[in-house]
Order: sequence, then C-alpha cells, then structure tokens
Amino acid sequence: MRFLEHDEADDPILSLVNLIDLFLVVISILLIVIVRNPLNPFSSDNVVVIENPGEADQRMIVKQGEELRRYEAGNEIGEGEGVKAGVTYKLSDGRLIYVPEAAGSGAVNP
Repeated sequence: MRFLEHDEADDPILSLVNLIDLFLVVISILLIVIVRNPLNPFSSDNVVVIENPGEADQRMIVKQGEELRRYEAGNEIGEGEGVKAGVTYKLSDGRLIYVPEAAGSGAVNP
C-alpha cells in the first residue's frame, strides 16, 4: 500500500514551521539589541551618549527619564554674561579640585 507511506519531506506545513522558528529567533535577537541599548525607551535611567568625541561633528544625546535632548557642536564660540565663580586645579593623580572665590570679591585669595 503505497499511499500509507507518506514522506515527511513533502509536507508543506514543516517548511511553514521552520519559517516561524526563524522569525522567532530574529525577533528575540532584536529584543536583546533593544534592551542592551543605552537609549532604551523602556528604561528610566539617565544617560549621556557622546558621538564622535573631539571631532568637528560631535553630537551629544542626553536622556533624562523619557525625555531625549540632542546637542550638536557648532563653529561658534560660546559667549554670555557672568562672573568668575572660582578656579579649578588638576592634581598629578588626575583629580580636580574646585576652589570657589570669596563672596563679593573678584580675586582669589591664595
């Protein structure tokens, strides 16, 4: 009885099952990539990402909670009004020490 000998390689359902398995693997990989991204939309972490640091086209993306802000470096030098707030010194071990100016004076007393 030849019709009882059914070859499983000819079954079209098996190729559909294999295609569904492939899509599940691709979806799993995409979810892992989204979770590992520092700008993940599902996390509430505060993150700063700097693209091309030190280059002319440097960009900075700041994520605070669900809010994203993007800053781009320009060719203009920043300017504005203000007063000197103090002096920062860099020690030989790399630490920075900030020494604020005395209130009401424009000079630092050594």
